[in-house]
Amino acid sequence: MSIDSVVRLIKIDAEYAGQRLDNFLRSRYKSLPRSRLYRIIRKGEVRVNKKRADPDYRIQTGDEIRLPPVRGLKELPKISSISADFSAALTERVIYEDKHLFILNKPAGMAVHSGSGVRLGVIEALRILYPKEKYFELAHRLDRATSGCLLIAKRPSILKFCHALLRENKINKQYILLVKGKWPAKLQKIDAPLEGKEALTYFKILKYYKETTLLEATLATGRNHQIRLHAAEMGYPLVGDEKYGDWEFNRHMEAYGCARLFLHAARLSFQLEDKAINAEAPLDDELKICLERLEK
Repeated sequence: MSIDSVVRLIKIDAEYAGQRLDNFLRSRYKSLPRSRLYRIIRKGEVRVNKKRADPDYRIQTGDEIRLPPVRGLKELPKISSISADFSAALTERVIYEDKHLFILNKPAGMAVHSGSGVRLGVIEALRILYPKEKYFELAHRLDRATSGCLLIAKRPSILKFCHALLRENKINKQYILLVKGKWPAKLQKIDAPLEGKEALTYFKILKYYKETTLLEATLATGRNHQIRLHAAEMGYPLVGDEKYGDWEFNRHMEAYGCARLFLHAARLSFQLEDKAINAEAPLDDELKICLERLEK
């Protein structure tokens, strides 16, 4: 049986006001592939106040949203528990928590949410671990292969606030990465559009090794795979990048203990009302071991 076989009408209250339409829909069609979600929006099957709306429309208090039937979509079997070892491992990676936010040092290889064949993502795991929390939603995303600081909102109003900060570039995000080759000292920023949109990344050299360079990257925009694409387009692909990287060099780097993408969201900082939030995620042991071996 499909998870949605009838038309539903939802009235938006103040908690959800300001959220993008596509993000609002993703939270309701959790197992729906992204491409199919955008298709039903483009076709006008989703209506806002009986009219078509773009994916980036920001819903308002009082809006009435028509959710169409999504036939043939099978709901993934629900996971109600996780192993004690996995629970402990994830709990140990909590960097920061208060009544508004949750910041996790996401493990590499773990998706941020379920879907597209993934039964258990970070969000689903947290909902199992913290059953008393009524709301957990991603404020931003990390690739499955990337580790580090992941920001999660505990209330719709906080999610909206975090999205506003991201749009205004008021959340400072810094990453640690290892690239193939000797990064030029003069190459301190890359300003090159991605998918027709502005994309700007700042780079700082941390250390040169014989065949690689350790860098710190600061995002001024948040495009999909921005750091990976910018570095690869300049001829310095990330170590372990199976999509944009050097396959032979990746196999070579496995001898140094790095069998994953060397990209880590190291720091996250911003102002939440009158409180400064500063989160730092230490490098995973696998990445530390790789650097130690490179040093030798």
